Amino acid sequence: MPDNCIHTDAIQTTQASGNGCHDCLLVGGRWVHLRRCATCGHVGCCDSSPNRHATGHFHATDHPLIQSFEPDEDWYWCYLDELAFDPEEPGPSPSHA
Repeated sequence: MPDNCIHTDAIQTTQASGNGCHDCLLVGGRWVHLRRCATCGHVGCCDSSPNRHATGHFHATDHPLIQSFEPDEDWYWCYLDELAFDPEEPGPSPSHA
């Protein structure tokens, strides 16, 4: 496992797909925490949620990075490197209100 994520080029400035888990909202599901795809902005639920939609989005798209979509959090997780990291230039949290 690398010490640094080598997939940061996948980070795009994109709007979030909504203020909740996109897929849970479609099927009436529930979530614990939210994650935003750093490539396309898809908001999915975390792996502690029943449906694990953020990880499902990774498997469907191969978009390697998610960012926390929780208030006051801006860390990233790289599925390919299995590595969590903070952004190099912290800015406002992308989270839902």
